[in-house]
Amino acid sequence: MRFLTVVMLLLLVSCAKPEQTESAAKDAAQTSLLIISIDGLRHDYLQLHQAPTLSQLATAGVQVKQLQPVFPSKTFPNHYSLVTGLHPEKHGIVDNSIYDPATGRMFALSKSEEVGDGFWWQGEPIWITAERQGKMAATYFYPGTEAEINGLRPSYWFPYEHDTPNRQRTQQVLDWLALPYAERPKVITLYFSDVDSAGHDFGPLSAQTAQALADVDAEVAYLMQTLTARGQAGELNLIISSDHGMAEVDQRQHIVADELFSAELALNVRLSRELISIFPKEGAEDTLYQQIAERYNPEQMRLYRKADFPARFHYQQHSRIAPIFLLAEQPWIFVRQSALARLKADPTYLDPRGSHGYDNSEADMQTTLIAIGPAFKKATAVEKLSMVDIYNVMAAVLQIEPAPNDGDPAAIALMLAEE
Repeated sequence: MRFLTVVMLLLLVSCAKPEQTESAAKDAAQTSLLIISIDGLRHDYLQLHQAPTLSQLATAGVQVKQLQPVFPSKTFPNHYSLVTGLHPEKHGIVDNSIYDPATGRMFALSKSEEVGDGFWWQGEPIWITAERQGKMAATYFYPGTEAEINGLRPSYWFPYEHDTPNRQRTQQVLDWLALPYAERPKVITLYFSDVDSAGHDFGPLSAQTAQALADVDAEVAYLMQTLTARGQAGELNLIISSDHGMAEVDQRQHIVADELFSAELALNVRLSRELISIFPKEGAEDTLYQQIAERYNPEQMRLYRKADFPARFHYQQHSRIAPIFLLAEQPWIFVRQSALARLKADPTYLDPRGSHGYDNSEADMQTTLIAIGPAFKKATAVEKLSMVDIYNVMAAVLQIEPAPNDGDPAAIALMLAEE
């Protein structure tokens, strides 16, 4: 009941007419935008699991029922597409693990020196768009925020530390929002990994995933309750988003990657449970491709040359996209021969797991988006948008000029209040 009061206050503020307050225009210009990412929030989790705060916000504001990830449906490509409005073939974050053939450099989530290097991050994320136009940004653990991009950084940022408690993250956002208007960031990001981690380890339907979502839901409730107690409920536009969904997998449905081609023909191989990117040695591409074509099972995976990717993937232009690519069919997974014995020896081998990275049109890969605050419509459902559509909405909320992007500007009218 207490949080219902918070939602009602947000609605009252967003319903106010300009003539009801002399400072309405000033308040609109000074309202901050908070972007919360809940990694791995599948589109149907609000129905499958208990998340009362998120559910009430979705009902009161705008809910995009299915937010379609870009391809591949991985964490870093989608987070960066959300805030740049670009497909990975344009912003360069083409996977969680990347090989750059021009330099021989390798990018991986565990390589902090690479994650923090602006070399990898192309395009212009919303925090840089804001900073470039004189509006301060503050970021807490969002992919790309550790790097200097186009010569700029957020005014406030932190290097990623996975074990940082969620309450510490939430409290820092509240501290930023408590700053005087002149010092207060106008765009803020906040990131929670719990739901994704639980989904991977125990599967999307598990009690552990439900508990992880409940824990994050409690953080959002704490944030909103604190802002309401301060009288700041009307000073925040809130977007709660995610990067991808999650599919349940049975590890017995595995494909041994090493059996598909001769490793000596490859210059570099990037392998995850759903994807294999292969950069052949010079002159070996046709031979390597033919090996796979003769050995793979089309019921378990798809084989592509770079030039043959479906146009809907938007996954051809960048040099970091491999010449040969394997995509597992949901719910199959790739494993290395060297890891197979260890995998089968695990006492939890037969337990459900979760995975993502599959075809971005698959139902289980879809996520959702919630938006509430004075800039947004009320009690509005939008059936489907693409991950790249949201950047233009963010720019409109912040009243700044967006950088060139792939998003559909029509999303602005679907989500933003007319006034």
